[in-house]
Amino acid sequence: APGVQFTLEGVANDYVGKGLSGGEITIYPPKTAPYASESNSVVGNVALYGATSGQLYVRGMAGERFAVRNSGALAVVEGVGDHACEYMTGGKVVILGPTGKNFGAGMSGGVAYVYDPQDRLMVLCNPDVDNLVPLEAEDASFLKETLEDFIQKTESHLAQRLLDKWEETQRNFVKYIPEAYARALENLKSAAIAKEA
Repeated sequence: APGVQFTLEGVANDYVGKGLSGGEITIYPPKTAPYASESNSVVGNVALYGATSGQLYVRGMAGERFAVRNSGALAVVEGVGDHACEYMTGGKVVILGPTGKNFGAGMSGGVAYVYDPQDRLMVLCNPDVDNLVPLEAEDASFLKETLEDFIQKTESHLAQRLLDKWEETQRNFVKYIPEAYARALENLKSAAIAKEA
């Protein structure tokens, strides 16, 4: 619910944030953990299923089917398994590490930002994924601000490394926005400009 903040130092199981409808969930591994969060699972499968609003910050990787049917929440995670962002209709997902296969299957709305320095995302995407594009200035600004928030909430070393070399690393982010959704947003923007004129 709006206004609720939940923070977990540890690891979580499947369905974290299912039906999230406001509020904020922050998860990071134990501060004494002897492993790097960005290469270990911290939440299980099907996290953020059917979320409508709110935020989920995960310092670590998530399992399969991350943000399936997300329709309005913001999520930041350091890596995901197969079928991430499946059937997503809204919201924003920021993935700072690897993705599994079948990424974006059936995604009809929302935006996903993926750090992809090795250009592997296209190979891992569902064949119907139609609009992988480089960042625009407003995307880079949004991402930088989001990473700063993520670091403040989780102390993510990975996010800090990306920000430390931001001029370079921002070029390795890819934006996926379904083509029909992008057109609809552009039409709304044009209509708003015309109305003001």
